[in-house]
Amino acid sequence: MRRLLEIANTGLAAVFLHPLRSLVSIVALVAVLLPYLVGLGLSKGVEAEAEASSRFGADLYVTGSRFGRPVPIPLSAVPMVRAIDGVTEVVPRIVGEVRLGKEHIHAVLVGMPADRLPAWSASIEGELPRGGVGPNRLVIGTALARKLNLKIGSRLLPFYHSRQGDRLSLVVGVFRPDAPLWQANLILTTFETAAQVFDQSDLATDLLVWCVPGSQTEVSSRIERGLALGEVQTRVTAREDLLMLLPRGLLHREGIFNLHFVLAFVVGILVLLVTSGLGLAERRREIGILKAMGWQTDEVLLRGAVEGLCLSWTGACIALLLAWVWLRVFNGWGVAGFFLAQSGAAIDFNVPFQLTPVPVLLAFVLSLVIVLSGTLGSLWRAAAVAPREAMR
Repeated sequence: MRRLLEIANTGLAAVFLHPLRSLVSIVALVAVLLPYLVGLGLSKGVEAEAEASSRFGADLYVTGSRFGRPVPIPLSAVPMVRAIDGVTEVVPRIVGEVRLGKEHIHAVLVGMPADRLPAWSASIEGELPRGGVGPNRLVIGTALARKLNLKIGSRLLPFYHSRQGDRLSLVVGVFRPDAPLWQANLILTTFETAAQVFDQSDLATDLLVWCVPGSQTEVSSRIERGLALGEVQTRVTAREDLLMLLPRGLLHREGIFNLHFVLAFVVGILVLLVTSGLGLAERRREIGILKAMGWQTDEVLLRGAVEGLCLSWTGACIALLLAWVWLRVFNGWGVAGFFLAQSGAAIDFNVPFQLTPVPVLLAFVLSLVIVLSGTLGSLWRAAAVAPREAMR
């Protein structure tokens, strides 16, 4: 055991014996791990926000369908759903896409009854939309406000055509910078204003239904089987179904992200192969001297494994620290965020970021795999030959 500890100590000394080689290896490792950790952190952060939004949403989401495709649901369904035993509240909602500005920037317009809007007030600077005569009153997302140079009090020319007449729009509020990411390109307004914008009176995109705890399954079955809306069939999606569907889409994107980084890992291994001594005469002579002194091949490999362990853990710790600084201090803007912060400019939306224990553990495992894959191969080639050949 004492001999193994002494060999491990020589592995630690080898890190400082060749500082330039160790520095290059750590830099190569950080260059591979940092974007990977940032991507994983963003993926987990988006997943956490999506789950939180779903958990605080309605119990059931009722939509219409014809020929297997979604269609608006008539408002006459609201009293029918409200009359079902176990239903405590029904809220119609309109969700649709609009385009703003000369560049036709895409945005999502959400319309809800005015009495449901106060629940959004904690995330809004300014006023909440309200109905009545005059211009349409809108609350704009942070990214949308930045792209169109809008602020509270700005007016928008009509961006739609309606049989009831086109009206100017007034920005009465902007989402706060610390609001969730989903509001970036969102426009919030009243249900009546959204109905006028899309020129669809007496129709809703979906109905949000809240139920007595434990009655969701029964209420869902009664809506799907007993709600008569003519040619429109009703489809009900429970909150639990949304929570089950969210990880699929996120994991799909995360899988593509992982696939792209396989190439980066291969490049990192090749770089470490070069820096660790493949074709480096000095490193071969060093191993040849150790072999001439009586070191066995397994002892040389153990020394290299300890050296690689130190380099991998150092690179992983630096990559984790830089990922945290990048996403927390500069809010995900990287170098641009640094200059914006120095100039006093406001970074106008929050980037979700979450480093769970799994990505942290994965960073250490991947760093160890990359370093050992790039070092043990060259060490084995140098240690397997006779000392006299290695010292040439």
